[in-house]
Amino acid sequence: MLDVQLTFDAPETIPTPALATWVFEADGKPLLEDVLAGFDKKAGGRLKELADAGELTGKSGQSLLLHDAPGLKARRLLLLGAGKREKFAPADLRKLAGTAARFLKARGLTEFAFLLRSLPAATAAADAAQAAVEGVILANFEPATYQTSKKDQKPISALTLAGLPAAEQKTLEAGVTRGRVIADAQNFARELSNEPSNRLTPRLFAERASEMAREVGLGIDVLEEDRLRGLKMGAFLAVARGSEEPPRLVVLTYAPSGWKPGAPVHGEPAQGEPVLALVGKGITFDSGGISIKPGEGMEKMKYDMAGGATMLAALRALARLRPKHKIIAVVPLTENLPSGRAQKPGDVQRAMSGKSIEVINTDAEGRLVLADAVTYARQLGATHLVDAATLTGAIVVALGHVHAGAFTNNQEFLDAFLASARAVGESFWPMPLDDDYADNIKSDIADLRNTGKGRGAGATNAALFIKEFVGDTPWIHLDIAGTAWLEEAKPWMPKGPSGIAVRTLIHFAENFPA
Repeated sequence: MLDVQLTFDAPETIPTPALATWVFEADGKPLLEDVLAGFDKKAGGRLKELADAGELTGKSGQSLLLHDAPGLKARRLLLLGAGKREKFAPADLRKLAGTAARFLKARGLTEFAFLLRSLPAATAAADAAQAAVEGVILANFEPATYQTSKKDQKPISALTLAGLPAAEQKTLEAGVTRGRVIADAQNFARELSNEPSNRLTPRLFAERASEMAREVGLGIDVLEEDRLRGLKMGAFLAVARGSEEPPRLVVLTYAPSGWKPGAPVHGEPAQGEPVLALVGKGITFDSGGISIKPGEGMEKMKYDMAGGATMLAALRALARLRPKHKIIAVVPLTENLPSGRAQKPGDVQRAMSGKSIEVINTDAEGRLVLADAVTYARQLGATHLVDAATLTGAIVVALGHVHAGAFTNNQEFLDAFLASARAVGESFWPMPLDDDYADNIKSDIADLRNTGKGRGAGATNAALFIKEFVGDTPWIHLDIAGTAWLEEAKPWMPKGPSGIAVRTLIHFAENFPA
């Protein structure tokens, strides 16, 4: 648990193991302005000397640690390059705080002060405090959960925020609390995504969801196989057939004032009252089934449930932030494995909606479980849908590991979502879903085929398949396959699960309907 304190003392008077702040770059040189100019003067021009020597530039990604800087009570001064001032955004505060935390804890420090200064235009002080807290908590996450001989590196346990206005103390404290709630939720998604599949089976995932729901006061309903059969979820159950592990479907409910607290959503909502459903793919291990994947890299398919983890995490935070509309999460959980019982290429399955599906490739299983999950969400009264899934390798080909793909049947709905993404510093790119692609998923034997014809437009074909089950309900599909797992560490985050989309979904749900 990170202890966060606010101080309104002059930065040079703060006694701390390390004082961290940032430096802008202009024409290849650091801008030694405002507080930094004072630091440089007290240090006898030492910062300018380092700048003249090229050791301090202000370029993004640069870190410089000074010990025993004259005139400071801090034992160390950490200066982080922030790049061009005109490109500086609120999201950069989160990254800089995370960079400071990872830099310092790697050197054995467990506490530091973060000096917030020269904030981006129109950035509220409370938002800056929130971003800094988020950055440090996210930076504290480490994926080496099961290492018994890992280095004795302790997390940052105490953070002091400096440089913010004392007149805004109450709103600053609210920002700190909000930052803690959101970052803890994102780390919860990362923890789930990081778990090996033998330690997070569908049953164990459902148990973790139930435990979390009880902790934060969410309603929960866990559907086991008999109920799934009763609902005729043929597409979902077809994927589950190959595994000895029984499937589960988790429904979480956030109930605002005016709704019965903690009750699962069944039936239609009150007339005119919107209900947002967050649907997440929960394949706890994906071998590809009979259409088995190559062995190289298959161990990462433990995180094929990242979409489901994202939706659980978003509800975890929203239960504490208390938005004004009802929100549900629907997470179908199963493994996709080959066995004598597994579905085969060429099989025809009947989805909950009644549509028939020709299975061309059993490795295109995510869209099958989502087909029944979005149908069920609509049956539960959802008026708006967002699904998230590590769905296709094609989205990685299209967008790499920078942006997640976003598809929709309602541009206004997507525009509101993208505005939330920009507000919290996450990257989604709108992808095409034109009717011109529709022939790609038409089957000669059934209503639909679960893969497109040919190699092109794979991510669009997958989204088009899910679109067949959402009807006229405003819907967004997020393909997070390229962004849910960091292949390389960032200065502010370790390699491993990213928790992508959690922050955006929280912001979006709080502002829903736009």
